[in-house]
Amino acid sequence: MVMEAIQKQLVNIKVTVNAPIAKVWEFWNEPAHITQWNCASEDWHSPTAQNDLKPGGKFSIRMEAKDGSVGFDFWGIYDEVKMHEYIAYTLGDNRKVDITFTSEGDVTQIDENFETETANPVEMQQFGWQSILNNFKKYAEANK
Repeated sequence: MVMEAIQKQLVNIKVTVNAPIAKVWEFWNEPAHITQWNCASEDWHSPTAQNDLKPGGKFSIRMEAKDGSVGFDFWGIYDEVKMHEYIAYTLGDNRKVDITFTSEGDVTQIDENFETETANPVEMQQFGWQSILNNFKKYAEANK
């Protein structure tokens, strides 16, 4: 059986959050908030998060099933940070992610690009990352 190599792809996801940029930035980056919204489904959670938001700084978010059956550390190193505008980082497996925050008064657009990994189908990864982004929107709008 011949296995075909799966190439990394760049995937874009986005969401419009009905909250001002200062609140969106705080909720996106503060560990106490990250643990409240960072999951793709109700049976997962992020019990801990650390974030050193600066170029060369590291973030680490523990993501695991609520029943304890599986989990992993989602982590990376920041390449670029422009407050209230832009974040770029490299994940532990060398994939690149960049996020643009666009403020329009009391509304903030989040536009995120990520390189896919090769273990799971691209559609599954896009769905998971978009689900997390949708959870962020729900959390930010409920707590503004």
